[in-house]
Amino acid sequence: MKIAIVTGASSGIGRQFALRAARESIDMLWVVARREDRLKELQAILPIPVRPFVLDLERRESVECLERALRKEKPTVTLLVNAAGFCKFGKTAEQSRKEISGMLALNVAALTLITQAVLPFMRRGGRIVQVASTAAFQPLPGMNVYAASKAYVLSYSRALNRELKPRGITVTAVCPGWTRTEFFDVAKQTENPREVSRFPLMSRAEDVARKALNDSRRGKDISVCGLHNRVHRLGAKLLPHRLIMAGWERMKN
Repeated sequence: MKIAIVTGASSGIGRQFALRAARESIDMLWVVARREDRLKELQAILPIPVRPFVLDLERRESVECLERALRKEKPTVTLLVNAAGFCKFGKTAEQSRKEISGMLALNVAALTLITQAVLPFMRRGGRIVQVASTAAFQPLPGMNVYAASKAYVLSYSRALNRELKPRGITVTAVCPGWTRTEFFDVAKQTENPREVSRFPLMSRAEDVARKALNDSRRGKDISVCGLHNRVHRLGAKLLPHRLIMAGWERMKN
């Protein structure tokens, strides 16, 4: 049985990945998120069998639950999309331990452990898509932990892509900028929601997902949607990060 797995499938970019993954040459789509009603909605509208996993991936036992299902079913995973993640706005000293540990648990640990669990079930031609961010390109005061977690995703994914070349498996780090999703609703539920309050040049979640899957098929290790985000990436390569951080602090609110 050939399957695709999408985490964070209940909303935003993850939901768009799930909608598009259903068009792949697969027998079943596994979707993972906390909100059961959203997963059942996907199950009702998609044209292929959908298996929902109602899991909170901040909890290690949830990752283990997914791994047990893989070991029991022994499917061939042709596509893995790790889209689960969240941000909290605010300076690090203003953030709670729960907020910080949650970002690290979901954005870093869950993504890494799910990838590790899925790899034994992937064959040549398999693709892994990891949702990072343009925040990964430089340090960002006021989004410090989130940006650092996405820098990890970018570095980890590019190195893993290199490691898996002999197996014919492609890993693509997706680096969207500001995107119209529920991201902001979660990010602003913090002690200092106005730490970041300007969000120029918004992208559409469907455009991000479409380009990411196209780039993964082409074997690219990074996918950046939109000319403005590609300019951002180039600037982060060429300019000292101290200058970028100074500019960011002037424009973020």
